Amino acid sequence: MELLQLQYFVAVARLEHVTEAAHSLHVTQSSLSRTIQRLEEDLGVSLFDRTGGKFRLNEFGSRFLLRAEKALLELEQGRQELKDLTGLEPGTLELAVTTASTLPPILREFRHTMPHIHFHVRMLATQEMISLLHRGEVDFCLSSPPIQGEDIECQIVCVDPILVAVPNGHRLADRESISLIELKEEWFVGVKKGYGTRDLVDTLCALAGFAPHYVYEGDEPARLSALVEAGIGIAFMPSTAKNAREHIRYVAIEDHELAREIALMRHKSRYLSRAAQQFREVVVAYFETYRRQNS
Repeated sequence: MELLQLQYFVAVARLEHVTEAAHSLHVTQSSLSRTIQRLEEDLGVSLFDRTGGKFRLNEFGSRFLLRAEKALLELEQGRQELKDLTGLEPGTLELAVTTASTLPPILREFRHTMPHIHFHVRMLATQEMISLLHRGEVDFCLSSPPIQGEDIECQIVCVDPILVAVPNGHRLADRESISLIELKEEWFVGVKKGYGTRDLVDTLCALAGFAPHYVYEGDEPARLSALVEAGIGIAFMPSTAKNAREHIRYVAIEDHELAREIALMRHKSRYLSRAAQQFREVVVAYFETYRRQNS
């Protein structure tokens, strides 16, 4: 069994299409197919059900994929550890987030403390993040809600109240707090389903007896403040995402525990580089300072 066979197998298993996998690997389709066939011959079983260009994992393939991903993860972590120990080249920190509002000050502080470390950040819906996290493809996830699992190290760094953002002049703008049911007839702007805050508030609104009427659903939480300010709709917005706009007021919910947990998570098998350790320290310190300033 060869390392290349495992890499090709994992690519085909994830995409379930030999042409797309060949394109992602920059190899010919025939070369990829032959490599997969040799792997199956070595193992003595077929790993896929084949229909044209579609390769569907069968039971043997699904079981073997778990082992192959773990093996490739261990080898990659060994390479990262040696690179970190030698210090011959700058490291790269791989990050995934479902909550981006706190990220700019965190990254600013991290860059100040480790200016030579590169970082790559992906903004993802919860399910996409779960896949990356369980495969060990990111150093850290900063997410709400937290993601649990035997292979996941999960640290709650903030309990973040969710407020209602309304424009100045709105009927609720002068209120300090409101009951959730008072929002029943309002128009909302928000992110799409699949993001933690959206799913949380939809669930609590259903318990209160209504479904929010969304006139805008997007992928960019940072855009919501501008839409609220323009009077397009009101928004459920975490406290950490409050914007110092003079034309927006933030109102508390008085009859429900409406708050999200923000967690910092990593795969337990992923090598914790010096850069990753420093990033974790920066995140924890940021939220401790935020909590003191807002308590």
